[in-house]
Amino acid sequence: MTDHPLVSTQWLDDHLSSPDLIVINAWMPPVTHPDAPPVYPNAHIPGAVFFDVNEVCDKTSDLPHMLPAPHVFSSTMRKMGIGDGQTLVVYDDFGFYSAPRVWWTLHSMGAERVYVLDGGFPKWRAEGRAFDDDTPRRVQSHFSSRLNHGAVADLDQIRSTIANGSRQILDARSAERFAGEAPEPRAGLKSGHMPTALNLPFTQLIAEDGTFLQKEDLAKAFQDAGVDLDKPVTTSCGSGVTAAILTLGLTVLGARDLALYDGSWAEWGSRDDTDVVTGPA
Repeated sequence: MTDHPLVSTQWLDDHLSSPDLIVINAWMPPVTHPDAPPVYPNAHIPGAVFFDVNEVCDKTSDLPHMLPAPHVFSSTMRKMGIGDGQTLVVYDDFGFYSAPRVWWTLHSMGAERVYVLDGGFPKWRAEGRAFDDDTPRRVQSHFSSRLNHGAVADLDQIRSTIANGSRQILDARSAERFAGEAPEPRAGLKSGHMPTALNLPFTQLIAEDGTFLQKEDLAKAFQDAGVDLDKPVTTSCGSGVTAAILTLGLTVLGARDLALYDGSWAEWGSRDDTDVVTGPA
């Protein structure tokens, strides 16, 4: 098994029957279409289990899909049949949207062998590979959650980062939202970005065929956005989902000191005591 965080559709097809492999269908409806139904009940990769980002979260928080407490996450994974030592491959129905968030969540909670399917379900289906509508029956497993606190940034840490410049803040939202030229899709949020933040829309990491950019092009995308790949990076976005796509890209490039701002703009942009900047980075 490769240490690279992405696996190809061919690799997954070749290993689909491996007893220690679990395929995970990550689901979160786009914020612009919150009532969109999941594809999973009608079509999914054979044997895949369903992971709803809006359900596997901190239900006590007013912010969307924040990380749950480790003991809650362990219980949820156990019921899904996801346990210690398994190889986990995550995909979503859009190619690259919620799958990297689930990949990051599992990694942050201590899972070691977690990968994202390059191109997701669109590529899988376009290649004529098998899918079904059966709900698998999995035996409950033991999942030991060990939260990596360094992978998760909170409001106070972002404030410190802005004040001391110890980390780069990289925002995955569109250039228009980042600059404050387009409204936020969530009601009640200010427009603009955090002071010192850089901008790299997550869509710029996706090739025309729906797969992730190759390393050379990936590195250029980050460098063109002003990112120093040798320095710590904290990623952010609208609500902590597409920020994980940037984290995935940085991981592909070998970056190590990475964190994701879980509250992201849903938190920063909703407060009266946070500074907001408009215009390009």
